Amino acid sequence: MVRGRISRLSVRDVRFPTSLGGHGSDAMHTDPDYSAAYVVIETDAEDGIKGCGITFTLGKGTEVVVCAVNALAHHVLNKDLKDIVGDFRGFYRQLTSDGQLRWIGPEKGVVHLATAAVLNAVWDLWAKQEGKPVWKLLVDMDPRTLVSCIDFRYITDVLTEEDALEILQKGQVGKKEREKQMLAQGYPAYTTSCAWLGYSDDTLKQLCAQALKDGWTRFKVKVGADLQDDVRRCQIIRDMIGLEKTLMMDANQRWDVPEAVEWMSKLAKFKPLWIEEPTSPDDILGHATISKALVPLGIGIATGEQCHNRVIFKQLLQAKALQFLQIDSCRLGSVNENLSVLLMAKKFEIPVCPHAGGVGLCELVQHLIIFDYISVSASLENRMCEYVDHLHEHFKYPVMIQRASYMPPKDPGYSTEMKEESVKKHQYPDGEVWKKLLAAQEN
Repeated sequence: MVRGRISRLSVRDVRFPTSLGGHGSDAMHTDPDYSAAYVVIETDAEDGIKGCGITFTLGKGTEVVVCAVNALAHHVLNKDLKDIVGDFRGFYRQLTSDGQLRWIGPEKGVVHLATAAVLNAVWDLWAKQEGKPVWKLLVDMDPRTLVSCIDFRYITDVLTEEDALEILQKGQVGKKEREKQMLAQGYPAYTTSCAWLGYSDDTLKQLCAQALKDGWTRFKVKVGADLQDDVRRCQIIRDMIGLEKTLMMDANQRWDVPEAVEWMSKLAKFKPLWIEEPTSPDDILGHATISKALVPLGIGIATGEQCHNRVIFKQLLQAKALQFLQIDSCRLGSVNENLSVLLMAKKFEIPVCPHAGGVGLCELVQHLIIFDYISVSASLENRMCEYVDHLHEHFKYPVMIQRASYMPPKDPGYSTEMKEESVKKHQYPDGEVWKKLLAAQEN
């Protein structure tokens, strides 16, 4: 039962000093501090339920996202939750089409990251009130209601409302069996935790050995800074995991188009399933050129974690520029926009392998990928969801990984609620952790 008028929206800048251990480091982002703009919305309903949402950042700049959230707040405050979810498309468009704020987007960059944080909190609130995890809320939703959450503007040349409805109606067949399967077996995952670029060879070997022991069969390695270094590190990993296990590579936008082709030709002997973000995330035709060159080598292109919106995804699909599509639960406009991309991917029969990790990205995206399998794709072929083993202890409902698979969350909501103690401790710059670190830097 949806109830309550939104009476308060607060946002905090929460940062974890992950750069100190080289966690999250890659060829482009050498010293990330995993961070989040953490949004909490409250209503005047007597149940006291709060909606919690995040958007993920790498430290500096989180304060800018916080400003953007505050700039969007007037669209949310004093609205009835029932009215929001009753016309979710209209509400989504109101946030993304603010006549003045859209100038610093539109639907991209800081203002879109802020939109995601707000909408993630709304979905968390709605699911908590319904007493369901978000994946289950979506799975149980009538196809027409699901379609009414999506803004089809700019994508009707590829996906119309009728197309979306047809895909979702077809997805009703066998849905109960797939839900049972997910609850029993979980959704297949791969690990990125072993091979951050800043890790020493010893750390890499140690983490790989542990991951193999824990049952992982799919691994991703960061590449792109130095070719000889990449060859050496990929050799170490292949020697450890063997040729039968799956290996992916991620360049994090490091290369120009010809450089990507040349570099990957040299790494092809390690048999990677894909190269992720080989060039600028905005270069659709560049991705298409790289894709054409690498397909004969058996290497696919994966991208999407920094893909601004559904329109860029539409073009990547149209241009045959990717073989693996990577949605992100904070870069796009929350569940609403991700729904449109999942449906387009289904239309083009391109597997979705979400981006996760960071702060809370695993917690969020597990809901989307489980819904995708049960209600949209109905396939696990060439599909897996990223997992990074960092910072889950700060969440009230952390992800559950069993047998290298995401087990569907049972708690109501979007799994985004952080422990208040963690938020206070890591709030920037006044939390205990940062006070100490900043004082040490001054000395």
